[in-house]
Amino acid sequence: MLSYYSPGRRLAVAAFFIAGFSCAAAAQDAIVTFKSLAPDVAVEAAQAALASCRDEGFQIAVSVVDRGGNLQATIRDQFAGPHTPDTSYRKAWTAVSFRTDTLELAELTEEGEAWAIRNISNALPLGGGVQIVAGDGSMLGAIGVSGAPSGSADKACADAGLAAIDDKIAF
Repeated sequence: MLSYYSPGRRLAVAAFFIAGFSCAAAAQDAIVTFKSLAPDVAVEAAQAALASCRDEGFQIAVSVVDRGGNLQATIRDQFAGPHTPDTSYRKAWTAVSFRTDTLELAELTEEGEAWAIRNISNALPLGGGVQIVAGDGSMLGAIGVSGAPSGSADKACADAGLAAIDDKIAF
């Protein structure tokens, strides 16, 4: 039996405290925190992208997804094609999934091994999907636009949506 002051008891008590501290550290490592785009800001970005495309005479759909690719907002202009809401969502989802703007991804996947990305469900490497990144580099989500005459025109409208919320995410 260990006496109250024995070296064995002191060692047992020390081991108990070390184990307790390592469990607390492990518990901290088990929880992940991240930043996410507020729904009102997602809608604001979508509305600004829509307005930008309208100013250019384009009828589009725009979608905003969070950092997990979950839909936060979609707006389809009255004369935009029936395919545009799904296409805008897929462009935003692709930008988040591959952490790359889809205009760049379109070029990267034209040939070579990266071409296989085009066979992934929901992936759509066409211009118009742009990441939404906070000022500290945290990815908050992405915005996708579909319906303008080109991927670069879709991207320009998406960029206008980002510019409208830049002051809110530049933390």
